[in-house]
Amino acid sequence: MPYKFTFDISKAPQHFFIELAIIGNQMGMQKVFSRTLQVLIRKFRIQEVSGLDIQDAVVLLQDLLEMQTLNLVQKQAFLKTKKRALFLPHCCRKHMDSQCQAVFDPSLPSYVCAHCAPDCYVNKAERIAKEKGYDIYVLSGGSCMPNILKQKEYDGVVGVACGAEVMLSGNKLSSMGLAWQSVPLLKNGCANTFFNMETLIKTL
Repeated sequence: MPYKFTFDISKAPQHFFIELAIIGNQMGMQKVFSRTLQVLIRKFRIQEVSGLDIQDAVVLLQDLLEMQTLNLVQKQAFLKTKKRALFLPHCCRKHMDSQCQAVFDPSLPSYVCAHCAPDCYVNKAERIAKEKGYDIYVLSGGSCMPNILKQKEYDGVVGVACGAEVMLSGNKLSSMGLAWQSVPLLKNGCANTFFNMETLIKTL
C-alpha cells in the first residue's frame, strides 16, 4: 500500500467524480493547483466522507486526476491492442482468510479465483473480463506484475490500483511497450478495498 494513509471515497457523491473528470479534461497534462482541489474537497465534503485531512485529500485527488490524464493519453493505443490482461489487487477479495478458496500460484505469482462467493469483487471482475477475452491475475502486490509480464506476451494491460501504485507501474509498462488503462481504488487498505465495477466494465 504505497500511501501512508487509508482512504474511502466510495461514498462520495457521483457529481464529485463528474466534476473531477471535467477538471481533468480541461487541465490536460497540466498539474491542477492545490487550491482548485481544495475547493472541490470543501464543496463535496470529501474530508467528512473520507476522514482524510486536507493535505492527504489533495494528494489523493491529484493522483486521481493524473490517472485520468494518463488513461486519456494511452486510450487510442490501448484500443488497438489484441492480447490483454487484467490485474486485480488481492485485497478486494470478499474474504482475506480461509473462507476465500482462491489458490495462490507462486509460478506466476497470482491467486487463481475459485468463484466461491458470487458477490466477491474479484469473482465478478474475473467473469466480466474473461467474457471479453482477458487473462486475469490477482496480485498480492504491484511488484508481482513485472514477473508475469516477462512470462506472458501482452500488448494491453488494465490495472485496478490506487493512484500511487499506478504512478509506480505506469512508467514500467510504457517502457515495456505496453498500452494500458487504470481503474482507481475508491477505498484502499489491506482488506475490503473497493472499486467501481461500472468503471471497470467501461475500461475493459
